[in-house]
Amino acid sequence: MLLCAIGGAAAAPYVPRSDDQVVERLPMRATDQSARELVALREQLRRNPADPATAVRLAEAYFDRAGAEGDPRYVGYAQAALSPWWGAAEAPAAVRVMRAIVLQYDHRFDEALADLAAASSAAPDDALAWSWATAIHLVRADYERARVACERLGALGPPLAGAACRAQIAALSGRATQAATALRSALHDAADADPALRLWALTRLAETEERRGDAMAAERAYRDALALRRSDVYLLAAYADFLLDQGRAAEVLTLLQDHRRADVLLLRLAIAAKAKQDPRREAFERELAARFEAARARGDTTHRKEESRFTLAVLGQPEHALALAQANYQQQRELADARLLLEAALAARQRAAAQPALQWMAASGIESPALHALAARLRELP
Repeated sequence: MLLCAIGGAAAAPYVPRSDDQVVERLPMRATDQSARELVALREQLRRNPADPATAVRLAEAYFDRAGAEGDPRYVGYAQAALSPWWGAAEAPAAVRVMRAIVLQYDHRFDEALADLAAASSAAPDDALAWSWATAIHLVRADYERARVACERLGALGPPLAGAACRAQIAALSGRATQAATALRSALHDAADADPALRLWALTRLAETEERRGDAMAAERAYRDALALRRSDVYLLAAYADFLLDQGRAAEVLTLLQDHRRADVLLLRLAIAAKAKQDPRREAFERELAARFEAARARGDTTHRKEESRFTLAVLGQPEHALALAQANYQQQRELADARLLLEAALAARQRAAAQPALQWMAASGIESPALHALAARLRELP
């Protein structure tokens, strides 16, 4: 379902001759502890394919690897681990939570929320369910529901998780300074928290500092997160965007030089390469174009945001980019989605097309120098 076109992929999807045919072996070193754990979990599930606990643990391991490497094939493997329950109307609560996580990756938000609601009803103390419910509501700019889920998470999870969750919502609701102050305090008090949780909180802090317009504080938070030395595609993409906004494209080329497998990171490389007239820019452009074409051939519409940004920033086709940005904004309405819609509407000189994002800005009270500068430029259009 989610096979990712790597390299110079053809538009038509490749179909193996049989289920036993090996298409590609994913890069996992023998010394990789997580790889050994995956092998062990796969063997356990092979021996007992109807064991929900093992299936969930394997699916979680695959999904974590997708987040670390940006390779969506691991999400497909996570779904395969859940196959005995994939279409089931009834399933164990833990399976429904994991199924929701996979569904939201494919932008099937209504189905994911239905699974999370059922899981939370059966197991109200499952912090993971409340965490993902919060995340989906935020993607859809439904801040009231996000607050409810966040408060449930805060009562169940580590203090830093609750603080970061509340700060994230506050930063999207016109209270970025308050959010940054609270999150810095929570990070100070939780110096020994799980590194993965600290990375998530530091990334949220960096983004919040950006919204306040404090580039130096954002830089510190990003570097503190990177210093944890944990693979995380979201962090790399967010920091790359920060560097691009600061006019530091050369640093993006260095930061991401070994991260071409993830579409979102290859996109940042292509934008940086164009800015610096790097000799690799045409190769990056061809590779991304092939990946997007292959996604369309599969009927995969989850890459509209990335394809819109590629079409605008790399190909220079504002009308096509705007159409993609509009379709994307109907599904997800985070700050980056709003910014892309504003940028595309401005480049296409179609102020009315940006109205949904402008309305969201007014309703939320979002603080973002980049967004407000774009809005001001749109108002100047005839």
